[in-house]
Amino acid sequence: MYGATQLLLLGAALSQLSSAVPVEDSPRQRLLKGLPLPEKYRLGSSPPYTPGHRDRYDKAVDTVGEGIDPLPWRNGLGASVLGPWNKGRARQNPDMVRPPSTDHGNLGNMKWSFSDSHIRIEEGGWTRQTTVRELPSSSELAAVNMRLDAGVIRELHWHKEAEWAYVLEGEVRITAIDYEGGNYIDDLKKGDLWYFPSGVPHSLQGLSENGTEFLLVFDDGGFSEESTFILTDWFAHTPKSVISKNFNLDPEVFKHVPASEKYIFQGSKPGSIKDEQPDGKHVKKSKLKFSHSMLDQEPKKTSGGEVRITDSKNFPISKTVAAAHVIIEPGAIREMHWHPNADEWNFFIRGRARITIFAAEGQARTFNYMPGDVGIVPQNMGHFVENIGDEPLEMLEVFRADEFRDFSLFQWMGETPKRLVIDHLFAGDKEAGEKFWDRVHDAEKDEVTLPKGDGKDLDSSEL
Repeated sequence: MYGATQLLLLGAALSQLSSAVPVEDSPRQRLLKGLPLPEKYRLGSSPPYTPGHRDRYDKAVDTVGEGIDPLPWRNGLGASVLGPWNKGRARQNPDMVRPPSTDHGNLGNMKWSFSDSHIRIEEGGWTRQTTVRELPSSSELAAVNMRLDAGVIRELHWHKEAEWAYVLEGEVRITAIDYEGGNYIDDLKKGDLWYFPSGVPHSLQGLSENGTEFLLVFDDGGFSEESTFILTDWFAHTPKSVISKNFNLDPEVFKHVPASEKYIFQGSKPGSIKDEQPDGKHVKKSKLKFSHSMLDQEPKKTSGGEVRITDSKNFPISKTVAAAHVIIEPGAIREMHWHPNADEWNFFIRGRARITIFAAEGQARTFNYMPGDVGIVPQNMGHFVENIGDEPLEMLEVFRADEFRDFSLFQWMGETPKRLVIDHLFAGDKEAGEKFWDRVHDAEKDEVTLPKGDGKDLDSSEL
């Protein structure tokens, strides 16, 4: 049972939450079921996003998981909202509504959601893109999210840009020829990659019962899916007399070729690769490998998750795109770091995250990400990725580079003379300096870090 003081606090919390859409584990639902409340709602702690709430450490709040509507209150500053307010959007972006006190300056937008991208709907599939037009900070890379149902074909085509892809669900068949005319066919599953260099012609077809969905990344932020070179589009805009001469066939043979591009269309059911392998006397197989099983790699296990890196070292054909697949467990962070050779283009597959980007000149800004969101961290800008939800966070880090490179803040501190570190950070607090040095001096890089629990998670009554 709750005392009078607790009930007053709970009343304030429920008043704030009364207009929110109930969720299964929200404070309101827990009370209705007679379940205990999380610590932050009990005596000595004002509910988040109220005038009485205090948090000098800027802890993350999982507003989606807790079913809380964030408001612009921070440590007694701010005010309520009187005008129009998009509660759903605010709940997905709590650190926009109430930025950490450490945010400062006018750093540009580094987030876009594919849910805000226009979808082109075709026969048995769809496609949507995020480019520099949707997200101006994404100058190095652009992306397309594509869905093909069973047997549906993304027709034979090529691009000016190189194409890197990650299979999100299902199975897909890819075909291509290399610069020497060697052909390549492969069937890929969830977690597999392909890479086609600039100009390499290729096709894609959904295989499994529900087809496939994948993410395409192109090595130019100004890419447009509409600028693709498509086989049927070329035929439709070439005189049939020329096509006739090219293939040494009567023009009547081509009278029923499509009058415009097919782009995405329902195709016939494919046979096995063995059965469909071209067998002409001048046909040859490619010596190159255009695909790679990223999730089949042995991951690097860390204290808070796991990391797989795929770049030109283990996928040699991928000369312009490098990537990491990262799992961050609840409560863990992708450690504070930066990348010296390229912007980081992030795609979030599951979970909920927050990232603070440090841009020098006293500038820093925090963003929140959900599944299907894209994030940008410009080259050399310091950042972390924190899992703020209650499930593993799965994400891709993608770079316009031949190799994956990063600098770890933890490792840097441990490989710098102790005297310098203490003089910089702990000149007035020798005891804290010794604790810090004891933690970092081994310089063990831990890309995804889970706190050991020796730091007390203070609530507002202790501040």
